[in-house]
Amino acid sequence: MNFSIAFKVSFNLKSKGVTSLFEVSQLALAFDVRKATVRFNELTVLNQIDLQVQMGECLVLVGPSGHGKTALLKLLAGLIDPASGEVLVKGQAWSGLRGAKRLEILKTVGMLFQRNALFDSLTCGENIAFPLRETTGLSGAEVSERVDFFLNAVGISHAKALFPDEISGGQQKRLGIARALALDPEIIFYDDPTAGLDPITSRKIVDLILDLKKRKKSTGFASATPRSSQWKMGAGHFAQRVLQRGLDHPECRNLATRSGAHAVRGQ
Repeated sequence: MNFSIAFKVSFNLKSKGVTSLFEVSQLALAFDVRKATVRFNELTVLNQIDLQVQMGECLVLVGPSGHGKTALLKLLAGLIDPASGEVLVKGQAWSGLRGAKRLEILKTVGMLFQRNALFDSLTCGENIAFPLRETTGLSGAEVSERVDFFLNAVGISHAKALFPDEISGGQQKRLGIARALALDPEIIFYDDPTAGLDPITSRKIVDLILDLKKRKKSTGFASATPRSSQWKMGAGHFAQRVLQRGLDHPECRNLATRSGAHAVRGQ
């Protein structure tokens, strides 16, 4: 199976006398991916990607499992390095950022991992407090105040003293979102936020993300499978652009026509 994936996303409106919203200067770009390739051992997961994401823009990447969605999010977030090519975040190459400079950029990025990546040995409140204590100079009282604020924002204020295994899967997802937002990031990644959840809980998570989007003007990047309820969010409520991968997969056939997605083919 060929897992390679290539993105070349553009909106050419010049023929209509309109300047594309995505033809922006480097200073206005959250990400600029240039011919980036990601490999795990001998497996090429992402191949020769070109992608530009504007500050304040929201995108959804839709495709079946195993087609590189999570790898792309981790590449953009600086969690993995490309085997070739480069990724610029706010005009600076991830590869050239070290130490304090890299930390300053990372503090502007929040990520909801697909499996939440919560600390089992910490309470829900302590999970949110952890990045605040590690990366900011906030006092104990200020950290506690921010923890209470975000627990309330995602509707699980009652769970502050509980451990992750003492709350439901949907509440764990809410906790992951609260932690991702704790540092008030400029850029937020949602890696398949409704994965493994029942339809009712999935709808609540989608509504929560949409509500947070209204309150914040962050750059947002989400991944989703074609059958997930998050697809409805991506098609018209969350994103200015929907990137699609795996058009030859049964789940994706005719999807762009039905939902107005911008189809993106791999090599």
